[in-house]
Amino acid sequence: MLLHKLFGKWGHYFKLEGFRVIIEKRHHDGRTISEATVKVSVNGISELTAAEGDGPVNALDLALRKSLERFYPEIKEIALADFKVRILDGVNGTAARTRVLIDSTDGRNTWGTVGLDDNIIQASWEALVDSVEYALYRKNIEPVITDEKLDD
Repeated sequence: MLLHKLFGKWGHYFKLEGFRVIIEKRHHDGRTISEATVKVSVNGISELTAAEGDGPVNALDLALRKSLERFYPEIKEIALADFKVRILDGVNGTAARTRVLIDSTDGRNTWGTVGLDDNIIQASWEALVDSVEYALYRKNIEPVITDEKLDD
């Protein structure tokens, strides 16, 4: 996957139109609620979904999968198996560069993806997207977007 990306040979399965993650601490019951909204397009068709999760990354993962199931029913077979966060530059404290490592599975195979950003949610998003796209690639599903069309 990395080599394909390096040489501009990696195709994408959807275009991100935007995402939002909200974390709300409810005073009346003490619960923390995480909600994510994701808007993607596949072949010019937009899909907007929202999901609640156990945390912001879980909510983002669920919303992404929900938005893509219409186009790629194979997504239902994929599950996040492990999620790790590593701080790369501890000197900067909460502003440190963050690496997110995700292990995913389809029940038969397991693969790992990485996201890197100053923002932990963005780093998580990168790793989630790579996980889903790699799974679709392994299933021999043809990408719908080339790198040249991604920024249109």
